[in-house]
Amino acid sequence: MITLRRISRSFGYCLKARSYSTPTSAATAKLVAPDGNGDRNKVQPNLTRNTAGVSGATGGLKNPIVAAAFASLRNDETGKEDSSTRPTSGDTKQDVQVDEMILKANTVAELLAVADMTKMNRKQALKIVSILAEWSSIKKVSLSDFESDSRFVELCSLLGRTGGQRTSSRTAPAKMTELQGDDLQTVLGITANDEAAKLIAGLTLPQMIKVMSSLSMKKKRSIPLLRSLSFNIASNPGNLNLKECGDLLYAMACLNYRDVVLTGRICADLDRELTKNTDKIAPIVSVLTSLGMLRYRDGTVLDNLCSWIASHHELCKPTQLGSLLLSLATLSYEPISMDTIKAKLIANVSENDYIRPTDWLNTVWSLTVLNCVNGDHLSSVLNADFFHKLQEARRGNLQPSMKMKLLNLAAVAKRVPGANESLLATHRAELFVPFEPSKDKRVLVTGMLDALKSLIPSESMVKISQTTTMGFTIDAECVLDKKCLPLPVDKEHEQGTRIALLVHDYHDMCQGPHVSLNGIQALNMRLLEQEGYTVLSIPYNEFSTSDKLLKRVEYLQKKFKSIVTSKQ
Repeated sequence: MITLRRISRSFGYCLKARSYSTPTSAATAKLVAPDGNGDRNKVQPNLTRNTAGVSGATGGLKNPIVAAAFASLRNDETGKEDSSTRPTSGDTKQDVQVDEMILKANTVAELLAVADMTKMNRKQALKIVSILAEWSSIKKVSLSDFESDSRFVELCSLLGRTGGQRTSSRTAPAKMTELQGDDLQTVLGITANDEAAKLIAGLTLPQMIKVMSSLSMKKKRSIPLLRSLSFNIASNPGNLNLKECGDLLYAMACLNYRDVVLTGRICADLDRELTKNTDKIAPIVSVLTSLGMLRYRDGTVLDNLCSWIASHHELCKPTQLGSLLLSLATLSYEPISMDTIKAKLIANVSENDYIRPTDWLNTVWSLTVLNCVNGDHLSSVLNADFFHKLQEARRGNLQPSMKMKLLNLAAVAKRVPGANESLLATHRAELFVPFEPSKDKRVLVTGMLDALKSLIPSESMVKISQTTTMGFTIDAECVLDKKCLPLPVDKEHEQGTRIALLVHDYHDMCQGPHVSLNGIQALNMRLLEQEGYTVLSIPYNEFSTSDKLLKRVEYLQKKFKSIVTSKQ
C-alpha cells in the first residue's frame, strides 16, 4: 500500500512506502528500484514512485493515464535532478505565479481551475496530480470527483506523453479511448519490478488475475511482482470462479512459478465451483493440465476433478482425455474414479483419434505409468512407421523427452502380452539420449557417492552412472549379502541383493499436500524392479549435502540394513 505525504509546500511531494506482509513461502523483496538514487540526502524524487502512490491510493483506477504517465516519466526523468519541486532562477514569473496558485488551492475545483486557465508544464501537472492523489488517499476527496474530469485527464495525458505534439482529450476522443483501453498496462508498463509490485494492492481481484495472465503471455517472470500478486490474490476475500482458477494456474505453470499458499487457495475455490458447473469441461481440463505442469499433487482436488469428468464422460474429447491422462501420469496419481474412466473413455481410445503423433505417444506413455496400457497401444508406437511420423512432425529433431518415453515403452513391452516391439532393433542409435543431470542434482549425487564410498571403498563393489536402455541412468549400483557386506557388482550372486540407488532432487518430486515422486521417476523405479533390482530412492528432502559425512553414511547404512532385512 502506498501513501503520499506532504514534505513542504515549497518542495512538492514525495512518496513513503508502507511495508506489507508477504507470504511465508516467499522471501520479502527489497522495495528499491533498480536504478534508484542511492544518495538519500539529495532531494531527487523518483517519479515512478508517484505512480505507485496514485494507483495505490485510488484502489484500482478506471482511467489508466495517470500511471501510464508516471511510467513514461520514469524513462524521461530517472537519474536527473528534479527541479519541479522548487523554484529556480530559470523559472519565469508566470511559472512562479502558477505554482503559488496550485499551493493555495484547497479544493478539487480550485486545482483543476488552475489547469484550465493556463498552459501547464509537466512539473506543474505533477504537482496537481500528486495533491489530488494525496487527498484521495486520506479520504479528503473521492476519486470519482475528478477521475473523469477532462482537465484532470489532460494533465495525466501531459505526464504520460513521450514526445510529439500534445493531445487534447477534448479534441481527440479517439486517442482518449485508446489511452483508456486497459488500465492494467499501468502495472506492466512500469520498468521497475518493485515499483510495479506496489501497485498490485490497489487492483481488484479480476484485475490481478489479468495482470498474472499478461505476465505469462509476455513471458515476464518478475519475482517481486509475482510475489505481490500471489500474496494479494491469496488474501483477497473474493471468490475465484472456475475460469479464473484455470487462468491463474495456467499463468503460474507457464512462468514456472510455484506458490503453495496461492495454489492452495485456488484449489479451495475449485471444490466449491465444481458443484456449480454442469457442462463446461474445458476449464476443468485446463486446471488438470496446469496442476500437472506445476507438479502439484492434491489428491482431494484431483479426485473431484476426475470424478466430474467421469460423470460427464460424453463431453470429453480424445485430446482432452490425453491431457487428463498426461497430468495424472505426471503426478503419478490414480483417482478413485479411474475404473469409470477406463471403462467409458480409455477402452475406446485409439491412434486414429489423434492428429499429432506426439499426442498419441504421450497418451500411450501416460497409460503405461497408470498401469492401463495394453499390447495394441504399445505396438502402435514401437515400430518404424510411427517413429518416422514423429520425425516428420518434428522435422527430424525429436526431443530427448520423446526418446526417453519410447525407451520406457520398449522396456515395458517386454512384459505386456501382445506387445510387438521392433523399434530398438532398427533405431537404437537414434534413440540414444545423453543424460545430463542438473547442477543441483549433480551436487546431491556427489554427496551420495561420497557417503557410499565410505561404506564400500572398493571400486569393484560399486558401479556409478550406469546408462540403461530403458530411458534413464542408475546413479549407483551395488550388491549386498545377508550380513549387509558388499559383493563384486559385476558378478551374479544368488544370495545377494542387487541395489540400484537413485537420487531424486526437487524436480523429480511432486509438491503440494501429497509429496511423492513424479510419474517419470515412479516408472523408472518400476522398470528397475522388473529387471530384478531393489531400488533405493534417495530424495532431496531426506538426504542433504549440508549434513556432515557421518550423518549421510549413517543414512545409507540404515537404508541398506532395512532392505537386506526385508529380503530375509
